[in-house]
Amino acid sequence: MTEEAERKTARVVVADDQTVVREGIVMLLGLLPGIEVVGAAEDGEEAVRLVGEVAPDVVLMDLRMPRCDGVEATRRIRKEHPGTQVVVLTTFADDDSLFPALAAGARGYLTKDAGGEEIVRAVQSVLSGDAGLSPSIQRRLLERLTEADLRPTAPPEAPDGLTARETEVLILIAEGLSNQEIARRLHVSTATVKTHINNMFTKTGLKDRAQAVRYAYGKGLVRPPAD
Repeated sequence: MTEEAERKTARVVVADDQTVVREGIVMLLGLLPGIEVVGAAEDGEEAVRLVGEVAPDVVLMDLRMPRCDGVEATRRIRKEHPGTQVVVLTTFADDDSLFPALAAGARGYLTKDAGGEEIVRAVQSVLSGDAGLSPSIQRRLLERLTEADLRPTAPPEAPDGLTARETEVLILIAEGLSNQEIARRLHVSTATVKTHINNMFTKTGLKDRAQAVRYAYGKGLVRPPAD
């Protein structure tokens, strides 16, 4: 008997708020070997309920859904139904999507341009106890680990209630990076960078980037260049 034939058929629930996308994924999965679709949910709340009812092996989880998003649904499923694994299947591969999903307990992460074989591999990987990550996501994780080693470490308690990411953005502003350059460095959108900056300005009372630079130096977040 071949390895493929010996593999357990994975019982899968699909969660996606877009009807056409959800039905397309269900149709695709129905053509793939080793996968049986046992339910489909239009948001995270329904996904959690379905898991409780049908006890699937794996949930293919979209992230941005109404009522209960994919990250919160993943957290609840892993807490309430630890026998069910979660593989994220989403359009987004930025840090603000990837790391919260993994922290919530997702064992796999694919983008929606993944092919059928890649989905099957990810599902079987998480069932066997491995991580089901696409090559591009694996590269991103390695890049993030490398960047963490090279990037200045934020203080244990960021000033004025800033989050770690807001502090990181502040440091990069002080280093002279533009919003677009910060977005590329952190692998997020420019809109996300602007949101972090607005939140930072609100918390600190700063009015512009020049004040932000002085603030960062005054708080010891960055050091003047050596002569």
